[in-house]
Amino acid sequence: MPHEHIKLNFINRSNDVINPSVIIFQKNVATNLQELSIAWQVIKNCGHNDNHPFVFPMNFSISANDAYGNSTPQISTDSGDVLEMFTGNSGDVLQRTNAQASDPNEVDVLNNLTQGSIGVGCYKDGKLLAKAPNIAPSQKAVFEFHPKIYIGVVSQIDEGDVIDRAILANIDTELDLTSVISADIVMTGGGIGKNATPFQFTLEHVEHIA
Repeated sequence: MPHEHIKLNFINRSNDVINPSVIIFQKNVATNLQELSIAWQVIKNCGHNDNHPFVFPMNFSISANDAYGNSTPQISTDSGDVLEMFTGNSGDVLQRTNAQASDPNEVDVLNNLTQGSIGVGCYKDGKLLAKAPNIAPSQKAVFEFHPKIYIGVVSQIDEGDVIDRAILANIDTELDLTSVISADIVMTGGGIGKNATPFQFTLEHVEHIA
């Protein structure tokens, strides 16, 4: 990657009067994984004309948990990496292998335990981004994320929460961050009564890779 992270700045220029939360998340595009969509960023109490800066890392880290409730440290990954969960001398261990993922854009996480399913969590900037539960022995979780984020307004949700299908169905704003170094995410719309309009999110003051 030519750059490690994108600097983003959320700005509330809406006519909002009910102070909803703004949710930001990504979608795992790996086709063979039924993962859970997670509220990666939740911006709360951001008043009119207020801003909320945050960082969007290009890569992500992986942690796994076993059937005993133990969680591993997070391991930073690059596209094409393969990680494995196995039983070491001191217990279950997650480590990077020398293998390459079948797809160079994906990260594979193998459950090489002899028994017991594992859960796999994907993190960006230390915050949970996606989760793959119940990966059985000899099976794997596969993660791939395009440089896109999804953003919308919700009433009640916290960072790290699983996004239910009803919320997902109502969020259709996709922001493409391909080649972006920094940008403002500007929210407009809102209001009450007959003058209310849908919330909209646009990128402004976009700086691209030279």
